[in-house]
Formats: sequence, C-alpha cells, structure tokens
Amino acid sequence: MILAKVIGTIVSTQKESSMDGLKFLILQQIDSNGKEKVGIVVAADAVDAGVGEIVLYASGSSARQTKRTENRPCDAVVMAIVDNWEVEGKTVYKKSAAG
Repeated sequence: MILAKVIGTIVSTQKESSMDGLKFLILQQIDSNGKEKVGIVVAADAVDAGVGEIVLYASGSSARQTKRTENRPCDAVVMAIVDNWEVEGKTVYKKSAAG
C-alpha cells in the first residue's frame, strides 16, 4: 500500500458499465514524512474518503480485492483513511490535528 493525499475528484458520466457506482479520486503520493512525491494517481474509492484526507491505496491486482472493486477493471483503489502515523517514535501526522 502507498500513502497519498486526496487532492481532487473525477466525475465521469460515460464509462465502462462495470465501473458504474464507483467514485474516483485524484491522489498525490506522499512519503513517510508527509512530503509530496512525484506521482499523481486516479483511484477508485472503497472507503468514502474525501478531499484533503490522507489515505492508503493499493494498485495492480490488489486493487480488485475490495468488495466495491471485485471483478472490476480497477488498477488503483483507496483502501484506508489514515488516522495517524509515526516514524522513529515521532508523530508525523494525526488526523484530528490536521484540521
């Protein structure tokens, strides 16, 4: 799984019918210190994440392992919303403090 920040949404009224009902999010990859990395990803949302939230996403065949994306042609899926994380004993991110 990869850390990312939700920076936007995508609306698509015309798409493969097996993708109907999925929400799509634009993700900016971040490192373990919360700094932006090179890489924007569009992912299906399996957990009802919102813009500004930090999430974990999976890509490749793992993206089709959630109840919402099973048997759908997804290459990336948001699988978790991050509440907090720490690195080397120091809190890097805490959702309640992120505002």
